[in-house]
Amino acid sequence: MTEPITGWIWGRNLRALLELLSRYSGYAFDETDWETIAAGVQDADDEAPDGWYSYPLVGTSVTLEVSLAQAVGGEEVSVSITGAETPELRLRTDTLLSAFASH
Repeated sequence: MTEPITGWIWGRNLRALLELLSRYSGYAFDETDWETIAAGVQDADDEAPDGWYSYPLVGTSVTLEVSLAQAVGGEEVSVSITGAETPELRLRTDTLLSAFASH
């Protein structure tokens, strides 16, 4: 198993990140997924060891486990993604984190 891909993004970009990751894995992300994740992240805390919220994107080509935690007092969301085993998917995932942290 490869190392998780970690970073942070602005909270406003979370849905776009999840939609694109879902597309890459072959998962049909929908409104129910978003509502579930939005509720779970609301109580997540990046300063608590057990404060992260995890959600699997079980696709036709790969399963990505996305762990999320809200920054205390900030708009940032910490992200850790496991399951991106191929070099192409790792690069795409890392690029998404970089892009969504800067815009």
